[in-house]
Amino acid sequence: MMTLYERFEQVVAIVLSAVIAVIIVTSLVQLIRVVFTLLVLDAFNPLDHTVFQTVFGMIMTLLIAMEFKHSIVRVVMGQDSIVQVKTVVLIALIALSRKFVILDPETSPAKVAALSGAALALGIVYWLMRERDQRALDAERAAAAAQGESRHAP
Repeated sequence: MMTLYERFEQVVAIVLSAVIAVIIVTSLVQLIRVVFTLLVLDAFNPLDHTVFQTVFGMIMTLLIAMEFKHSIVRVVMGQDSIVQVKTVVLIALIALSRKFVILDPETSPAKVAALSGAALALGIVYWLMRERDQRALDAERAAAAAQGESRHAP
């Protein structure tokens, strides 16, 4: 049985999921429109920095939105009770990657260094969390194996 608050969380997650789905569809239509316009006007040159920034910035925005939606759907489906911190860190890394893609070539070195430091810090946090999860999984497997061996011992 779900408590009243758990039901509330489910409703909020469903509404957020629907809103993000609308944003994803709208962004996808916008991306298709922009790429089609660039192709028709014969201006689609992926080596042109501005075109590259526009198209890949839009693609990465869609990826970020889809990752958000995926994390919310996991909550709705009951796989997770709340949005996991590891997922939030991953989404932040994707957002920083997008920022690097759309950076203006004249960006100051200090700004690039600050963004790099943030990406490095998030990467370290993500790696540490993954290592922690892997150690916990290894410990569970070892405990299960030890329990299985004790059942089969004479």
